[in-house]
Amino acid sequence: MNIWQEQVTVRYGNIDKSDRLTLGAAFEYFQEAAISHAASLGVGRDALLKEGHAWVLSRISVFIERRPRYEETVTVRTWPRRSDKLFAVRDYDILDAAGQAQIRGRSGWLFIDVEKRRPIRVENVMERLPHNDGVDSLTSGPVNLAAREDLVHYGYRQAAYSDIDNFGHMNNVSYILWIQDMTSPDLLNQAEQIRLDINYISEIKAGEKIDLFSAPAENCPDTKDYPAKPLAAFAYEGRRTGDGGTHPVFRAELRLGL
Repeated sequence: MNIWQEQVTVRYGNIDKSDRLTLGAAFEYFQEAAISHAASLGVGRDALLKEGHAWVLSRISVFIERRPRYEETVTVRTWPRRSDKLFAVRDYDILDAAGQAQIRGRSGWLFIDVEKRRPIRVENVMERLPHNDGVDSLTSGPVNLAAREDLVHYGYRQAAYSDIDNFGHMNNVSYILWIQDMTSPDLLNQAEQIRLDINYISEIKAGEKIDLFSAPAENCPDTKDYPAKPLAAFAYEGRRTGDGGTHPVFRAELRLGL
């Protein structure tokens, strides 16, 4: 199946005070669909672990053009594309009942040696995947975010039991939950359109204490993949202190619009 699709009904645990889908829930939909599709293509978790390999999400860009509402049934789709240097590229979208894309995303995945925790040539596995040439979701992304000098210390957070997945590191959706919790609830509830770009730089292990930083970000680029009416924009970074220095573990930029 070149393009995976599954129907999902927006449940109570997927919404915020505005009765609409949260950013974190959209990421969870994408994660589960990608896992199911990879398994159906023979390159899922269990098959790759037998070879000593695994997929690791490295970066992803998502644009929510309209947030689905409570009890709305949507179609979640995902499909692999060709590789881009080190990354296997995978696209996503979420369609409404009329078949119109309301949420679109593009991600870059590393193919790693599990024991060494290091990337290996992604071409070794891309031959097993459909390329879906010309089937585009976003026109921009996944974005490589640069370091910023203007970030201000927000606080810290410790990776807890509910953050950790079966690989023993923080699940990619938990990063999104941390970012949501660093953002004004009023702004999140008010936003109709949301754009998030995030780079997962280094894995976070259970119990690790991560310092969090944030700052206002620049205006949205003038493309169709960003909010048309900007409301607010923020940059975020998580840092680990150790080995005689401070090291980034993730970078993100969030843009909210009406």
